[in-house]
Amino acid sequence: MAAAWRSNLGKYVREIRIHLCQKSQSSQGTRDFLEKYYIGLKKDNPKLPILVRECSGIQPKMYARYGYGKESSVQLNNLDSEGVLQAMEKLVASGASS
Repeated sequence: MAAAWRSNLGKYVREIRIHLCQKSQSSQGTRDFLEKYYIGLKKDNPKLPILVRECSGIQPKMYARYGYGKESSVQLNNLDSEGVLQAMEKLVASGASS
């Protein structure tokens, strides 16, 4: 039941963007998150854009775009894959409450 929000992402957000570095240690947890959860999230939300942007030397960050152009973001520096998942859940929850 705790993971039910994952299958309803499109209900709360219009788009998820994840920015990360391909090599830096601070992005390792974000890369692990993508390997572990990306396929399941896309299967559960096939119409929701989940964009992954890689750029050398940047700090990892996740953005959520909601209705009416509202956008929110969270830093993912040095988080493990579970921490990135929790950050995503917080972004989704803030969209559900607005």
